[in-house]
Amino acid sequence: MDVSLLIRQRLSELGLDQKDLAAAAQVTESYISQLLARKKDPPAPGRTDIYDKVERVLRLPAGELSRLADLQRQQELKKKVAQPPTPLFKDCRDLILRKCEPGSREEVRRIFEKDPFGELERLVTQKILDVAQGVAREELRNEAWLRALAEHGGRSFEQVRVAMLEFLDTDMFQVSLESCVSFLHPMIDSWDIDLRSFGMEVALNKRLGPGGVKRFEFVERSPVQPPEMEPGFEQFLRDASLSGNATEEEIEFLRRLKFGGRHPSPLYYYRELQNLKDPLHFPPTPSSGGVQ
Repeated sequence: MDVSLLIRQRLSELGLDQKDLAAAAQVTESYISQLLARKKDPPAPGRTDIYDKVERVLRLPAGELSRLADLQRQQELKKKVAQPPTPLFKDCRDLILRKCEPGSREEVRRIFEKDPFGELERLVTQKILDVAQGVAREELRNEAWLRALAEHGGRSFEQVRVAMLEFLDTDMFQVSLESCVSFLHPMIDSWDIDLRSFGMEVALNKRLGPGGVKRFEFVERSPVQPPEMEPGFEQFLRDASLSGNATEEEIEFLRRLKFGGRHPSPLYYYRELQNLKDPLHFPPTPSSGGVQ
């Protein structure tokens, strides 16, 4: 049994129709109709709130629809995995390029056109999508934000809810012109990239994307070497009579102690451990309630 079949079955059993389900899920009736007709894939459970709403109105066990959706999506993925990725729609690429800072735009455009959907175009598209989806995910249950977005695009609240669920379920290989126009265009003010370091900045629309500018750096770093363990600390750890009752948190605290070139004995660490455990040194924090 798949998602659409289970939903249709429960609607029939409960005497409900698609309109009732659309109202409960805060989406359009058209979206529910396409989902039940299998014209739309069920959205990924981790990117939507629709399954919780639908399960409540259909009196289904919590997580049942999500489980079926995962199975159904895995089957669809197996069919698609052998297909090579295709370039973005021209209009989507044009929109992304228009948002690029003027000083970098022409050079970026030349690279995009020379290597369609190559490494640079995929990097830029993914980061812009990550930023916009991150904001959308945070605001999905914020009705005031969704209504502001609806007003910005001249659409109804339910239409924006549907578009939002589909936008959160997309990726850079499947991003549609609708998602670009509905979300990337209003939410992203501009972006820029340093083609030497591949550091990126993405500026959000201040009305729709709190947080201002998001920065991404791609910098080569040498691996951090763990500090050498003090000989006295190593002996302390090996001696169960000294360290046997130490917690992991206490051991990590003792490991990070610095001594400016001096080397303490195992007994020092034992005494420091007792200091950590002594309630006289760490009195309980007074509660805010009660009589003063």
